[in-house]
Amino acid sequence: MKTKTAVVIGAGPAGLTAAYELRRKSKDWRIVVFEESCFIGGISRTAVCGDCRIDIGGHRFFSKSKAVNDLWSELMPVQGSPSKDDLILGRPCNIEKGGPDPEKEEKVMLRRRRVSRIYYLRHFFDYPISVKPATFLAMGLWRTLKAGSSYIYSAIFKRPEKSLEDFYINRFGKVLYSMFFEDYTEKLWGVHPSKIDPSWGAQRVKGLSLWKAILNVFIPKGGAKETSLIEEFLYPKRGPGQLWELMADKLQTEGVELRLNSKISRIETDGNSICAVATENGERITCDAVFSSMPVKDLVASFCNVPREVARIASELPYRDFITVGLLVDRLSIKNKTKLTTVNGIVPDTWIYVQERDVRMGRIQIFNNWSPYMVDDVTKHVWIGLEYFCTEGDALWSMDEASFVGMATGELRRIGVLGEDEPVRKSVRIKVKKAYPAYFGSYSEFGKVREWLDGFGNLYCIGRNGQHRYNNMDHSMLCGIEAVRALLEETDKTAVWSVNTEEVYHEGK
Repeated sequence: MKTKTAVVIGAGPAGLTAAYELRRKSKDWRIVVFEESCFIGGISRTAVCGDCRIDIGGHRFFSKSKAVNDLWSELMPVQGSPSKDDLILGRPCNIEKGGPDPEKEEKVMLRRRRVSRIYYLRHFFDYPISVKPATFLAMGLWRTLKAGSSYIYSAIFKRPEKSLEDFYINRFGKVLYSMFFEDYTEKLWGVHPSKIDPSWGAQRVKGLSLWKAILNVFIPKGGAKETSLIEEFLYPKRGPGQLWELMADKLQTEGVELRLNSKISRIETDGNSICAVATENGERITCDAVFSSMPVKDLVASFCNVPREVARIASELPYRDFITVGLLVDRLSIKNKTKLTTVNGIVPDTWIYVQERDVRMGRIQIFNNWSPYMVDDVTKHVWIGLEYFCTEGDALWSMDEASFVGMATGELRRIGVLGEDEPVRKSVRIKVKKAYPAYFGSYSEFGKVREWLDGFGNLYCIGRNGQHRYNNMDHSMLCGIEAVRALLEETDKTAVWSVNTEEVYHEGK
């Protein structure tokens, strides 16, 4: 029997998982993975800066999908002994009997504590917003009264949900929306929430509302936890990229071909099938199936004879790009006033949402809290990532590295997170294109593009950029798994496109 060839475009979570699943289910396929960059893992990669590592965007390993969890544990078993910071603090930790020791072995998943908070008015607020005395004290009496009245009004008089702004106001009231959602959302997307499709909220803030926050006070253990309320997650010892690099290595030992620095430039078709792909390097491969996680905008541009309307919509699909600045410092000025113990008393957050209106910074990651092995010396230094959302070619994107690092450091000092005289031991800037497919502009017409792409029977669009959908890492993996199932079982692509559209996805297995 003639060997069939599957082309996988993109070596991120979706593409690698599709290759992994196809190789596991069948030995009859030649599998070739093309990756535009020189890195494995896409935006889930781990960047290396000397003895420190950066998780670009922050990637909690959490899923209620058994298939995803099984795949993670197959590659990296959960820790069976305390990690470095647990040992330093004598802190009890949740370990797996018979699991590897992170102090001695590399292939190990750590169990980490989830702490994310909002930084606003130079105070910390719980994320998602909680109904606690500390919240009201930080807000002040007048803001609290206004927020309560506003929420009651929104609960009685619901707005038609034509935009993301309507979505948030219906669930939190106009005052809390203005305080905790409006400015941050505009930082993230570069447009006001009134211009963004409400489906983004349905995907990213599933089930959350002020009413749910109130219920959580009185019934904290009742019912299934929302994704944003999980208290613990898994995390590779050396960051998320470690797992994808392990997967890529395993795929290559099993005969999967991996081509880095290979951007797809042309897709050839024969009727309603893709028959070959070509790269900018001059390589051309005939194929029987294609799994694409490349941005839809670029995918459509790679075809010939695209219908004019489809080409227009795809070319106008919006994206937001991303810049992170890594800073190595001795200490932060913000104090740990929680009951959670940390090495050197640093705040316990994995990331902090910056709602302050006088800075452009969107989030702060504290890598010490993701994994003590992400830092050169967790007992001496704090390794943080300052995150900025931008658009390729704008003022932030075009700024030179020294100026950008200086601006970011200045903003951190301005909001009181870093002392004015605190030295920066090391810094790095990393830029990422098309990190966030956006839900405005021609996105409202995306169905026409999807319909045209689905017309090619052997093409499977997977992952965040492959579906122009704000998927989490596990959603992208599920896309790859479902796409392989559709190929081998010769079913339609409904299950592939349905990942991350069901509101109950994260609330039950």
